[in-house]
Amino acid sequence: MRQQLVIVGAGPRGTGILERLAANAPALYTGPGLDIHLVDPHPPGGGRIWRQAQSPLLWMNSQAEDVTMFTDDTVTMDGPVREGPTLHEWAGLDGRTFPDRQLQGRYLRWVYDRALADLPPNVTVHHHPHRALRVGGPREGRQQVWLEGRPHPLTADLVILAVGHQDAELDTEQTGLSAYAREHGLVHLPPDFTADSDLSALEPGAPVLVRGFGLAFVDLMVLLTEGRGGRYEGDTYLPSGREPVLYVGSRRGVPYHSKIGYDWTGDRPPLPRFLGPAEVTELLARPQGFDFRRDVWPLVEKELGFAHYHRLFTAHPGRTAMAWTDFEEKYAAAGDPAETRALVAAAVPDPADRLDLGALDHPLEGVRYASHDDFQEGLREYIEADLARRHDPAHSADLAVFLGLLSVYGQLVRLGDIGSWWHGFFSYLASGPPGPRLRQMLALSRAGLLRFVGAGMTVTAEDGLFRAASPTVPGFSVEARALVEARLPEPTIGRARDSLLRELHADGAAETPEGLLRVDPGDGRILDRAGRPHPRRFALGPYTDARTPGAFTRPRTGGPAFRQNDATARAVLALLSGSLEKELAR
Repeated sequence: MRQQLVIVGAGPRGTGILERLAANAPALYTGPGLDIHLVDPHPPGGGRIWRQAQSPLLWMNSQAEDVTMFTDDTVTMDGPVREGPTLHEWAGLDGRTFPDRQLQGRYLRWVYDRALADLPPNVTVHHHPHRALRVGGPREGRQQVWLEGRPHPLTADLVILAVGHQDAELDTEQTGLSAYAREHGLVHLPPDFTADSDLSALEPGAPVLVRGFGLAFVDLMVLLTEGRGGRYEGDTYLPSGREPVLYVGSRRGVPYHSKIGYDWTGDRPPLPRFLGPAEVTELLARPQGFDFRRDVWPLVEKELGFAHYHRLFTAHPGRTAMAWTDFEEKYAAAGDPAETRALVAAAVPDPADRLDLGALDHPLEGVRYASHDDFQEGLREYIEADLARRHDPAHSADLAVFLGLLSVYGQLVRLGDIGSWWHGFFSYLASGPPGPRLRQMLALSRAGLLRFVGAGMTVTAEDGLFRAASPTVPGFSVEARALVEARLPEPTIGRARDSLLRELHADGAAETPEGLLRVDPGDGRILDRAGRPHPRRFALGPYTDARTPGAFTRPRTGGPAFRQNDATARAVLALLSGSLEKELAR
């Protein structure tokens, strides 16, 4: 009898797992034959987010040379390396190009087709263009995966959930705002995937409050300007007359930092240095557990500081007042933040060359403007300065910090759910928009179609309208009949709109305090509330406590997603081949 594996989700993660199954099967799979059932209502490869059927105006957030779906020798894994082309190599693009998402969808489909071709002859893949509704079955027996519109379930020996980002039921605040909008005839668009949002209710010329200044906002900005017929001539935006006026604010009140626009030269900082496998193992071994801010963040600060100063001292020694060997020794020995600050002050004369993560995270903290118009000019200057710095190799210590962030994230994956703050901080510094998008923001601001509200933006619903204000501009507020929450839904299993994860939770799957699905960090098996790994169910992705940075991996950065995919694929193949029968019997 042929064995059955169901993979729910055929986007980049499901495709990556399929690639690893193909790479490992020749050595590991000894079963009688395997049917792999891919369940996804969207086409395999791109899935929902990277489907080819979306606006060509929407870009990737990465340069083409920084996107790969293939492993290399920097990935720590047990399976074989199967190298392949990056996006820019496959498409014949300049590596510096920010491709549109349609092209990425075609690349992902090609990767999917290649993985199919690489599978052994006794392994067959079947795509089911349906939504998975729930997974049932006893721990010790075969599983049933119920599909929308199908009277009978798929029967599976093992199930892998790779469902990616999920829609969510509204939280208490969003429920109240939506109810208020219905009562007063207003428009409220809750957190969503911007490409899927119906923006037709946002009227030309009307003010629209937007809460969120990250990548979801960039998509919104594009679809409501160029998407409505406007165009750019150099640094000037020529409106179509169909655009609304966007009033945007957020917790920080500034857009994410621009992508860095120059290449690395010279030696890379030797990472990890202060937060590596040994430190993570020690944290995990603590009987009383650990606290992120108290126990982990100091190690993160030390690591990022080391990356920054290694680059500053080795690439820009004229801006330092101490030999690197002396600084490194004293930096490593510094026992508290005050001692580190004193060392840095003595060794780095210009404060602009010092790394201040707190100031980076809160650029408008304590800053006040006398008027709304003054703030518009001030924030344009901030964006222009950010663009200049992020495209100037004289500030290449910023790129070293980026490499440090990647290294840190790769280690923190092992710690499980450490809260949402770190993921947001990483995205703000390391996963911001392409430089051209920030230049478009400047043009829209000068055209009066984009207005900045400030940090700590509050939204109230009163007097039949939505009202936004910020302490950045005391006394200023703006009213509108439309409010857009420009951010992704929170990836919690308790509020997932899709029944699949909710049913999984009801069936005993464990969740973290932040609402993420708990999985075994070794191979991705789903944990129950007693901490036991399910012998037949696996899960990978942003809704789990083993989520990884970004949607895709940069070449030669050790990609933790590749490591996870490989570990899960190998565990699945070993289980199917019978070499882990004792594990199944637990």
